[in-house]
Amino acid sequence: MIKIRTGLIFATACAIALGAGTAAAQQKGALVCWKDKAGKTVGCGDKVPPEYQDNANRVLNQRGVTVNQADAALTAEQRQAQNADAEQKKAEAKKREETARRDRALLDSFTEEKEIDLKRARDIQQIEINISAQQSNIKSMTERQNELRVKIDEFKKTGKPAPAPLQQEFDKLTADIAKNQTHILEKRKEIVEKNQEYDAMKKRFIELKGGSSAAAAPAAPAKK
Repeated sequence: MIKIRTGLIFATACAIALGAGTAAAQQKGALVCWKDKAGKTVGCGDKVPPEYQDNANRVLNQRGVTVNQADAALTAEQRQAQNADAEQKKAEAKKREETARRDRALLDSFTEEKEIDLKRARDIQQIEINISAQQSNIKSMTERQNELRVKIDEFKKTGKPAPAPLQQEFDKLTADIAKNQTHILEKRKEIVEKNQEYDAMKKRFIELKGGSSAAAAPAAPAKK
């Protein structure tokens, strides 16, 4: 019996407090109702209790019509997800802008497909000229290296070590030849990448022009 009376007293006190708060809010012309974390309205009054400040709430006028509402404050995880989504949208917008910029530059640089092929040929020709120069260097260095090898072998036959300057020049030529060979390999790779770049450029040019071209079709088999 005591427990029941205590519960009734507590409920009555809450009702009185809520009623007083509501009356005060109505005097000001508004009533605010707050929710718990699950989104359920758990109370109304003239102001939101401190423990519910971060939860959703709504403000009602004297006629009980909602005139304002606030969503619950975002959790750390929600803020992190929101920031990640904003960053993704920003990156996508930047990508679209870059694509539009490249498209404008492509259309400003060429008026027809064959101009792209001519530009490709010029660029690749410059790379091939560079490769030819490196090959000439390798040929000259190899000839000199062979001369030095003969001299070094003559010293070895007599049981004497080759003079240091002779051996140093031979070793330097060996390193330089290897460096030039690596450079040639890089340039040949650049030709492949350059062709891929121009293939993509030409394909995009055709798309932007809104048509197709025989030039975009697979190349015919080479004549034997």
